[in-house]
Amino acid sequence: MELLAVFAPFFAFLIAGLFGKQIGDKGAQFITCAAVILAAFASISLFFSVILTENMVNGEITTILTTWISSGDFKVQWALRVDQLSVVMMCVVNIVSACVHVYSVGYMSHDPHKSRFMAYLSLFTFAMLMLVTADNLLQLFFGWEGVGVASYLLIGFWNHKHSANAAAQKAFVVNRIGDFGLALGIMATFVVFGTINFTEIFASPEQYAQATMHFLGYDFHALTVICLLLFMGAVGKSAQLGLHTWLPDAMEGPTPVSALIHAATMVTAGVFLVARFSPLFEYAPTASMTVTIFGATTAFVAATIGMTQFDIKRVIAYSTMSQLGYMFFALGVSAYSAAIFHLMTHAFFKALLFLGAGSVIHAMSNEQDMRNMGGIWKKIPFTYVMMWIGSLALAGVWPFAGYFSKDIVLEAAWADHTWFGHYAYWMGIAAAFMTAFYSWRLIIMTFHGAPRASEKVMSHVHESPSIMLTPLLVLATGAIMAGGLFYGGFVGSSYSHHKPEHASAASHAEIAPAAGDEDHATHEDSTDEQNVEHKPSQSAGMINLWSRDYFWHNALFVLPENDTVEAAHSVPFWVKKLPLVVGLLGILAAYLIYMVKPGTSSVIARLTKPLYTLFFNKWFFDQIYHALFVKPALCIGRLFSASDKSIIDRAGADGFAGFSGRFAKTLSKFQTGFVYQYALVMIISLICIVSWFVFKADPSFYMPADMYHALPSSPDAVMEGGAP
Repeated sequence: MELLAVFAPFFAFLIAGLFGKQIGDKGAQFITCAAVILAAFASISLFFSVILTENMVNGEITTILTTWISSGDFKVQWALRVDQLSVVMMCVVNIVSACVHVYSVGYMSHDPHKSRFMAYLSLFTFAMLMLVTADNLLQLFFGWEGVGVASYLLIGFWNHKHSANAAAQKAFVVNRIGDFGLALGIMATFVVFGTINFTEIFASPEQYAQATMHFLGYDFHALTVICLLLFMGAVGKSAQLGLHTWLPDAMEGPTPVSALIHAATMVTAGVFLVARFSPLFEYAPTASMTVTIFGATTAFVAATIGMTQFDIKRVIAYSTMSQLGYMFFALGVSAYSAAIFHLMTHAFFKALLFLGAGSVIHAMSNEQDMRNMGGIWKKIPFTYVMMWIGSLALAGVWPFAGYFSKDIVLEAAWADHTWFGHYAYWMGIAAAFMTAFYSWRLIIMTFHGAPRASEKVMSHVHESPSIMLTPLLVLATGAIMAGGLFYGGFVGSSYSHHKPEHASAASHAEIAPAAGDEDHATHEDSTDEQNVEHKPSQSAGMINLWSRDYFWHNALFVLPENDTVEAAHSVPFWVKKLPLVVGLLGILAAYLIYMVKPGTSSVIARLTKPLYTLFFNKWFFDQIYHALFVKPALCIGRLFSASDKSIIDRAGADGFAGFSGRFAKTLSKFQTGFVYQYALVMIISLICIVSWFVFKADPSFYMPADMYHALPSSPDAVMEGGAP
């Protein structure tokens, strides 16, 4: 089943890519869509097989395909690792990709290169599947780079646009920076562990908890170095602060590409990488702290930028960046299951928002600026409802999926009881307010108010075809139900509601209902300090089969003292409810500013001009990078270019070529066509040749008499000391 789930998109890519002209656009669309839908159903079947099968509780299943590299003692196999983490990612990737494939049939109906586009989508899907099913770091790196190549092809798909080409190049170059760190991390892992196979690396990481390695001239904690280098790769791929600048520019690609990149592939790769290496991060607290700080700061900064943008796709893009920040600070506080839970729910509602935005753009004749929209909700009611569902899930409103996943992330950050955990919580709370605000700012500016588009555009506003709307319905179902349905398995308590008789309050606090309870919670009188110290032992209470321990088993590793997800169920009531409260306040603020008093936004922008300018210009990251890196690189490039032209080319190949040309041109002047001139040249040449031989045979012919007579009579005379 895993072979079907992984390789079906690959064979679809080969057929559509190599034989697109032969089978036609419709044939390519049918094959790619059918293959990815088949892979999605195979992933779902595999999910239930892995999660519910008793023998899978004891570990993963590895399907060895072939030996990839065999060099001395270094052997790398091409294998598919199937465990709880990989099947969750496979379901997310294939389900979202299937919706995007079907949606693309309608969205790209007028594009002349439909077969090539569908082939690229399938290649993207296959590369991500190879990444999440990797059994070793080299195979993971193969999928990692494969996703990068596919993103370059898709972002720059409309290559007739300079902006699209520039965006594709930017994404490729920026990701190479992060990938360099990942490559170093793979090398460092091999140096420390002597292997790159996951099973061997994760078998006993505690043995290397105190190991050191010599790096950059100093001795460092080995696991910290490895984890930080791996995280550097994640920063680039998942667009965290510092290497995030490629993500908004990637909106130059077609909208289905944006949905696939932001919801299910590429940007989620970094989250998966850190979660996969949870056994190492648990023994590298400095690296975990770094992940938390980066994630929390990214969530806040991206949310501030999202509030000031007017391109509908860029607003959602910065929302993705912000939500990825949530996932990373959850990883940093050891709430790995909460991070993957939010990744899963986010994939549904973020894909829904992107495809909904694509439906709006399609209806508005390719208009993307929200300032040129408005007054269209009655003309596209289905899209309007879908955008509402996606926005409610994003804002974390009950009972939508984002409520369950975002809240448990924030609760786990608080339950960590470290300064950086609390920093992440408050940054997340601020981001939650801004997320709700810009989500409803988008809804109001796009659908409500007086129409701001031209009469010609408004006359053509219409609902998208059913082939574009059906995937929205599938994603909306996930955005509504995924949170409550999977809460217990992903992040629920490992224990029943029965409090052990002999358990102390410090180690055995009562846990909330595993799934569906909007409070996520438990007794309000128990303190979080009582739950963060120790994880309850399994003997203390009844095991909940639909719980994290049963669901994840060995796929994720958490030290008992770091189990913040368990402790999160007993944080104070206000910690649980504050995200929902600030989310509702954000919605109310957007309603008052853009609906009740529409001119208020301009007044606020004027009153907070320095701050607004900072946010609108994206914290000037692009300008700073242009000044620090782009301009110096261009100057160095021009210097080398000038040196190449003036020295190497002029004195080298071009110099010889030029000299030959000039010499030949000079000689050509002697080609007059007159026989007497040719005869004269021949006579002069003959005289010169004869003279040379005569002069060489008889020196007396050209030397003075005194010098001639002074010459020795024979060579032997010179050897015997004769006259020189």
